[in-house]
Amino acid sequence: MSDDAVVEAADRAARVWAAAAPGPIVPGSEAHKAAFCDMLLDTHNPYKPSIIDWPELDPEARNRLVGLPIWDIAVQTEGKARLRVLSYGQTITDPLLQRAIDLDGFEEGRHKEVLSNLVQAYGIRLASEPEYHRPRDPEWAFIVTGFSECIDSVFAFGLFALAKSSGFFPPALVDTFEPVMQEEGRHIGIARGFDGAGNGEGGMVPQDNNFTLTGSKSVGAADLSIRALIDICLAENDRRLSGYDPRLLRPTVVPCLLRFVRCFLPRSASGAAAS
Repeated sequence: MSDDAVVEAADRAARVWAAAAPGPIVPGSEAHKAAFCDMLLDTHNPYKPSIIDWPELDPEARNRLVGLPIWDIAVQTEGKARLRVLSYGQTITDPLLQRAIDLDGFEEGRHKEVLSNLVQAYGIRLASEPEYHRPRDPEWAFIVTGFSECIDSVFAFGLFALAKSSGFFPPALVDTFEPVMQEEGRHIGIARGFDGAGNGEGGMVPQDNNFTLTGSKSVGAADLSIRALIDICLAENDRRLSGYDPRLLRPTVVPCLLRFVRCFLPRSASGAAAS
């Protein structure tokens, strides 16, 4: 099997997974730990950022990409996430859990490498990166990172779909970046079930200037009603998580809040959701 075929097979396998154990899975139990660890390990996609063939863009498409005000925040967010996750992994003594968390940290670092290669390929200038510091409380930092990704991902999925349907991102670039988006879906929701929240890293806050919302107007969200944008975000969140065992935890706070807000928003003929 060729390298491309291996990567394609891994991409398919990364989207559908079910635990072998029958019956319910109680959050925080040994069965729960085994299930989400196995999910991360079994669905790992072995793509290599260094060999990604970034498509050539016409000047208009490249200018749109370069003009997005998200790249500094995106690269720095992944850099911080990598260090926080790997720092937490160093505190774990359970072999299976440590393998899963270390893989999670590796994938966060790989996201940063992908983004760094993307901005280099298209000549996007970044501000100097800050020095990344290891957290004083690794467990709390891991939980903050996990829950922050639960918040960010709902909007990121919807805005990525919007950029695709509007033609803001050319199809070739969408296809190239797609594995990273799905990988984010694999990461969210695994922090619940641990005893204790730790302390010393500050309050629970959305992660570092939610860059998915920062770029929303740039990819066409300004032409949609808020209700239509919510519909897209909810539909994409459901679609990307639907292939994983329903007994695993799903982020619920942001989807529930969005559905609640949606109830009070007027329908708008100009705000039809993009498919």
